Amino acid sequence: MKIVVLDGFTLNPGDLSWDSLTSCGDYQVFVYDKTPRELVVEFAKDAEIIFTNKTILDKETLKSLPKLRYIGVLATGYNVVDIPTCKELNIAVTNIPAYGTKSVAQMTFAHILNIANSVELHSQGVFNGKWCESEEFAYFEKPLFELANKTIGLIGYGQIGQEVAKIAKAFSMNVLVYSRSASIGTSDETAKFVDLDFLAKNSDIISLHCPLTDLTQNIINKEFLSKTKKGVWIINTSRGPLINEQDLADALNSGKVYVAGVDVLSTEPPSKNNPLLNVKNCFITPHNAWMSFEARERLLNIAIDNLVSWINKTPKNLI
Repeated sequence: MKIVVLDGFTLNPGDLSWDSLTSCGDYQVFVYDKTPRELVVEFAKDAEIIFTNKTILDKETLKSLPKLRYIGVLATGYNVVDIPTCKELNIAVTNIPAYGTKSVAQMTFAHILNIANSVELHSQGVFNGKWCESEEFAYFEKPLFELANKTIGLIGYGQIGQEVAKIAKAFSMNVLVYSRSASIGTSDETAKFVDLDFLAKNSDIISLHCPLTDLTQNIINKEFLSKTKKGVWIINTSRGPLINEQDLADALNSGKVYVAGVDVLSTEPPSKNNPLLNVKNCFITPHNAWMSFEARERLLNIAIDNLVSWINKTPKNLI
């Protein structure tokens, strides 16, 4: 019997161990760092179990793997797998929910604090001699901001959104939330639930934490940005296509949006003509909010637990 990991490098560039897969039963384990699309069937031939992160398993591929019975998606999103075909072929599919909640919330505030304090900019200025040359005991190159009493508007209020709200409260911020699952006008101990227009008009910082759906794609667009405060901050650690990137770039260049901090883009890796790569006051990290060692270790452990549970006929996290 055979287990194949199609793209192991993303999860495990060498600091984790795949050894726990060998304890799942009488399986041969094959781990590939990356699998070109044209080689998926060749690499996964005779596999009963496949793990994939971003390698696509479409209808044609699935029907070419007659022994396949289980797919473990090494991520929360599972759009790389043709789920209807898996149901047709009786292939179980699991994913990994909520493994990176604290890491992604931490990255959200890494962007916010980077904007608020410009730590790297000022540190580099010191090493470039600017402090030595200063006539004053202190200097600054960009405005510094205090987060206390500022209002952060969260679009989406799943586990990550709730964690971000808790951190915001620790900074004495006001928290507004737009969530389709919450009643407008109500509150919990952390946040007040409002409609999208109210959030746009009243937030100093807007942070995205919702899934990508037909309803949320391009939710940050020219019309939405026209309703925001002048100088609003936009943060996105969720999904790139939640933002119309040209509309955001235009708003940054005009000054309507003061700054943006994003960990995700509409296409990844981005093309060189992505409008956010050539705009002022935009900070971009390369979709690595989830990649802390702790989050990846947690992901791997959940993936193994999903597999063992399926083998024992007590499946968890089934799609």
